[in-house]
Amino acid sequence: MSFKEIGFRAEYRSLLVDIVQSFYLPLLSHSVLYQRAVGFFSSTALVKLSIGISELIKNGGRMQLLVSPYLQSDDLEAIRYGYDARDRVIEQAIMRQFQEPVTYFEVQRLNLLATLIAHKRLDIKVIFTQSSNDVGMYHEKMGLAYDSEGNIVAFTGSMNESQTAFVNNYESIDVFCSWTSDRERVMLKVAAFDTLWNDRDPSVRTLDFPKIAYEKLHSYQKEEVDFDIDQKEFSFRTGSKSMSNTVGPRIPEDVHLYDYQIEAIQSWKRRGYRGIFDMATGTGKTYTGLAAITRLYEDLGGRLGVIIICPYQHLVEQWVNDITMFNMNPIIGYSKSRQKDWKKRLKHAVTAFKQKAIDHFSFVTTNVTFASRFVQDLIASVQDNIVLVVDEAHNFGAPKLREALMDNIPFRLALSATLERHMDPDGTRALYDYFGEKCIEYPLERAIREEKLTPYYYYPIPVYLTEAEWEEYRRLSKQLGKYMKRDDGSVTNATAKMLLIRRARLIAAAENKLHQLESVIREYQNERHLLVYCGVAVMDDPEIDDQEIKQIDAVVHLLGNRLDMRVAKFTATESPDEREQLIKEFTDGDHLQTLVAMRCLDEGVNIPAVHMAFMLASSTNPKEYIQRRGRVLRKAKGKTHATIYDFITLPRPLDEVRNLSDEDLRYDISLVKREMERMKEFASIAENSSDADQLIRQIETSYRLNILGGPDDEFDEWQ
Repeated sequence: MSFKEIGFRAEYRSLLVDIVQSFYLPLLSHSVLYQRAVGFFSSTALVKLSIGISELIKNGGRMQLLVSPYLQSDDLEAIRYGYDARDRVIEQAIMRQFQEPVTYFEVQRLNLLATLIAHKRLDIKVIFTQSSNDVGMYHEKMGLAYDSEGNIVAFTGSMNESQTAFVNNYESIDVFCSWTSDRERVMLKVAAFDTLWNDRDPSVRTLDFPKIAYEKLHSYQKEEVDFDIDQKEFSFRTGSKSMSNTVGPRIPEDVHLYDYQIEAIQSWKRRGYRGIFDMATGTGKTYTGLAAITRLYEDLGGRLGVIIICPYQHLVEQWVNDITMFNMNPIIGYSKSRQKDWKKRLKHAVTAFKQKAIDHFSFVTTNVTFASRFVQDLIASVQDNIVLVVDEAHNFGAPKLREALMDNIPFRLALSATLERHMDPDGTRALYDYFGEKCIEYPLERAIREEKLTPYYYYPIPVYLTEAEWEEYRRLSKQLGKYMKRDDGSVTNATAKMLLIRRARLIAAAENKLHQLESVIREYQNERHLLVYCGVAVMDDPEIDDQEIKQIDAVVHLLGNRLDMRVAKFTATESPDEREQLIKEFTDGDHLQTLVAMRCLDEGVNIPAVHMAFMLASSTNPKEYIQRRGRVLRKAKGKTHATIYDFITLPRPLDEVRNLSDEDLRYDISLVKREMERMKEFASIAENSSDADQLIRQIETSYRLNILGGPDDEFDEWQ
C-alpha cells in the first residue's frame, strides 16, 4: 500500500484535527518500517508511543526506537567517576522509569510493544549527548515511516508521548513527504536518523537497550493482542460510546461445563444471583464460579463489577490465571501484590465504574485486604451492579470477617465444600443469611462415582497416648467440661477455646506418631508424590538436643535425615514464588518426592500429582479433614487411585480397655468418638472400606458397643 493514497497535510494541530485518526493510523497502516526518536524514556512514554502500532503489527512492519534516559543529578555525578560506571547508571535510569500499567489501555498498549519485541520486529537503542566526561539528555523528536514502495514520510514537532495525545493537549507536528518538493528535507532526516542509530554522531552516544529492560518489556506480552485499542481508547476518552465490550467475563472456547455446573448456575440465577456452590474439592468450583459471573454479566447487559476473595495470597495468584483466561484483567490486591499500585488501580476503576465511564472491572484479593478500611470504604460507595464471590467462604463466618460482608453488594456467591463451621452455629447461620441457599451439593462420593476424582484406599493407623499424655488430656478435658454448652456442644468463651486448642495440639503431637510414621513410610522411601500433613503442634524429639520443636520440623528431620528422602516444607512462611517452585519440583518428582505441609494446603492449592497422603495430625473439624482428603483425590496423568494413611489417636491400647472408672471411660470415649467419626467418614466410600470397618468394630467392642452405638441420649450420659 502506498503513502501516496493518503493525502497527508503539511501540518497537524491537535485541537483542530484528530491527529490519531487522521495521521497516525493511516500512516502506520501503510508502513513497513517505522523509525522514531523521542525524548525521555518511561513506560508511560511507551504507552503513548504505541498509538497506531497495532496497524503496524497487522501490516507486518518493523520499528526502530531511539530513547533518552532520564538522568538525575546523582546519575550524572556517578558517570563522571569513570566510563565503567556509565552503562550501569544508564541501565538503572531506564529501569527506574518503568511503572506498572494501571488501566486496560495501558496494559494493551505495552502488550503491543511486547508483541513486536517477541517477533523481533522492534529494536530499541539508548541515546544521550556526550562531551568530554559529561553526558546529557537527548531531546529531539522526529519520526520516519517507509511504505512498501520506498516512499518516506518524515515528521517533527511538539507531539509529546509522555502526555495525553488524544484530546487534552495542544500539540502540533510538521509533515514532509519524499514524493513532493520536500524530498531533500526528508532525506536529511533519513541521514540524521541513520547517523544517530549507528552511533556515528560525535556529539551523542548510542547504546544497545539494556537486556534487563527488554526482559521487562517482554513481560507485558499477552496471548492475545487487542488490535482495536486505538479506536476503543479514542471512544472512551471522547465519550462517543461505551467501552463495555473491551474486556469482560467470557467463557473460553476450550472450557466446556459439565451438566452439574450448568445446573448450579441456573439455580443461582433462579435465586436472584445469590447462593452457595457446595462442591467437593477438585470438582471445578473455580470454573463454575467464573462461568456464573459470565452469565450474570450477560444478563445485566454487560455492566458488572466483580470482586473475588480468597483466604491466602497464593490462592489469589492461582485465581488470577483463571480470571484472566475468562477475559478479565484483574486488579490484584494484597500486601505483596506484584501490582504495587493496586490501590490506585482500584480507586481509578471504582470511580470510572460509578461515573459509567467503564462498564466492568474485576478485583481479586485476600480476606484480610478485603476487610481493610481502604477497600471497605471504596466498595461501600458503589450502589450498582457488583458481584461478590468468596472462595472457601466458611472463613467469613468468623465474627470479624462477617462484619466485612456489605449489604450494598446485590449479587453474592459463596464457594465451599464445607460451609458449616465446626462448633460455630452462629457463624454458619450468618453465612446462610448473607449468601442464601445452596444452589448445588456435589459431594465427594458422587464426584468419584462420576470419575471427576480418583478412588482411594484408606488405612487407619492406631496411635496410643503415653501415660503422661493421657493424664494431660484428662486434666484439660476436666477443665473444658466447665465451659461446654449442653445443647449444641459449642464453647462459651475464650478460655474454653484455648483449652480446646491445647487439647487438640496434644493429640496432634502424640509422641508415638513419629514412630508409627517411620514404620509405615519406610515402605515408600523411593516413591514420589507423597504428602505428609502435620498439625500446629510442638513435640519432644530426643534427637534434636531435647528441644521442643514443631511437629513439621520433626517430620522433616525424620524423613530427610534418617530416611534420606528428598523432602521440603510447604507452609505459610514460604513466598508465593517459593511455593510455585516447590509445586513444580514436586510434580516433576526428580528433585523433590515428599511435601510436609500444614494448614496452608487445606484450602485451594492444586497439586494433582499427590497420590499418597499421611495424615499425621488430622483435625476433628470436618471442614479440615474433608479438605485434606480432597487434596489427594484430584485426577492426574497416570494416577489410577490415591492412598490415605490416617493416624488415629486413641487413649490406650484396646486390650487395656477394661475395668475403667466411669470418669476415665467418659474421657476415653470423648476422644474415641471424635476419631471414629472421621474414620467412618473416610472409610464409607473407600475402595477397601472393609479393612477400616474391622478396626472400627474392634474399637466399638472394646468400648462397649451399647455406649458408642446406642441412642444419643444414652451416650450423652457419658459426656
